Amino acid sequence: MVKSQSMNTISRCPQSPPAWLVVAPALLALVLGGCGTRAGSPDTSRGSYKVGNPYTIAGRTYYPAENWSYAETGQASWYGPGFHGNSTANGEPYNQNLPSAAHRTLPMPSIVRVTNLDNGRVAVVRINDRGPFARERIIDLSKAAAEQLDMTRAGTAAVRVELMERESRVVKDVAMGGGSAAEQLAAIQRPSSQPAPVMVAAAPPPPPPAPVAEVPPPPPPSSPAAFVQASAPPAVAPAVVPAVATVPPAGGYFVQAGAFASLDNAERLRTTLARFGDTSIGQTVSTGGVTVYRVRIGPYASPDEAYNVQGSLQRAGHSDCRVVSE
Repeated sequence: MVKSQSMNTISRCPQSPPAWLVVAPALLALVLGGCGTRAGSPDTSRGSYKVGNPYTIAGRTYYPAENWSYAETGQASWYGPGFHGNSTANGEPYNQNLPSAAHRTLPMPSIVRVTNLDNGRVAVVRINDRGPFARERIIDLSKAAAEQLDMTRAGTAAVRVELMERESRVVKDVAMGGGSAAEQLAAIQRPSSQPAPVMVAAAPPPPPPAPVAEVPPPPPPSSPAAFVQASAPPAVAPAVVPAVATVPPAGGYFVQAGAFASLDNAERLRTTLARFGDTSIGQTVSTGGVTVYRVRIGPYASPDEAYNVQGSLQRAGHSDCRVVSE
């Protein structure tokens, strides 16, 4: 049992709330959607889609909203033991064995990708509760999600949380139609296979090099030598032109193998993956001021090449890698 998260996670409705929490029990119950269902209660609720009105906890006001571009870097905690079966803020029973999470403002349900910046592990989780209300935390994870991120022993971790818009819109529609959590998760499995066809649509650009072949005929046939010299350069140009044409403006397709807050960890992974191709480390600064180091392989001119490398990485045990385009 990790003490820190059970003390800081108010949304799990502990039996004895910390003394510093100056919120009336009735208000807390109202805000958190009736946390108080005893563990072991039958799963009679299917939950609902809920954004909610602004609310105040411990003097701080939160403003729930549909923010489809949400991304934030900060600290994550996880539900301690003893909350399994309790009601979440959108009316569902909390299941510690499913990858879910509590967030202070995102819609319930919505889908987010959580990256552990200490080890690069990734978990896709479903938001169905409110919290955490310790100011330094941005998300509170279920036991299953924490295990995926390998953070159960530490109790907390530096993470990057990104809303997955397409999946979130899908679960919203299913929830508003009365669909259960299982039905919502099943629904996002169908569209999840569509990115490849969409990205392959970028492949057609290769044919344009063909028109370049029309360049050789125009040279004046004044002399055989001049004709040969004029023909040779265009023959090389097509090889360069298609490569530029098929690469998206920012550089092409990459396989992202990990994201870290530590440059040393990123360097270690880069060295390990060097045998798979050109490996580099990209540096970005999050809105929270945290520097994130992304380990990537590429670029590749087509998504097919990137997916082939992704498959090789996954077979080698790097299951969290994903294809990105920039």
